[in-house]
Amino acid sequence: MGRSGGTAPTAGKSRKRTMAQKGLKLLAERPLLQLPPSNDPLMAKTIPFSGNTQAARARAAKAMLLPLPRDTADELALQVHLGLDSLRRADGNVDAAQTVTQAMLLVAFIAEAGYGKLTPEALRTADALSAACFERGRATGEWMLDRAGYDTFAAIVTIYDQQLQKAPLWAITEASDRLTRFKAGEPYQAAQRKRA
Repeated sequence: MGRSGGTAPTAGKSRKRTMAQKGLKLLAERPLLQLPPSNDPLMAKTIPFSGNTQAARARAAKAMLLPLPRDTADELALQVHLGLDSLRRADGNVDAAQTVTQAMLLVAFIAEAGYGKLTPEALRTADALSAACFERGRATGEWMLDRAGYDTFAAIVTIYDQQLQKAPLWAITEASDRLTRFKAGEPYQAAQRKRA
């Protein structure tokens, strides 16, 4: 008989890893123990270990192969859904339009990495709708998408949700880096990845 719930141990490990990372961040902000200065003669000397050990690199490489933790993916998706909904209700602003447009670009970049599918026609259509939204918003102060625009972006946001749940961290990180370069006006083409 097969094991039921095969993904539960992985989800538990991911949750523990996330909790540990949050705990380390809190400790960095507010240490529980105030240590004496490092030049104190009574202070024991630490052994200088390299922070870049092979085991640490292996753990980091494995983490890049996993999808985002569920709570992080849900938080990112929620921001895009809220922006899209505000544009649908004609109650949006420049931030909502930017959020939805950035999600469109991330979907395209992640799809180029092999996770999800976005046709060039759908991307061109969404780009034109985004440009029209920005033009109307700047001219009239009304930030909105019409029904056709909403439907187009709703389909893209659905792909974004799936990508956040399933794409490995390396693909999402690479797409995010490309988006940052795009916004800075720098070349943003994908780096060539080594194939095994």
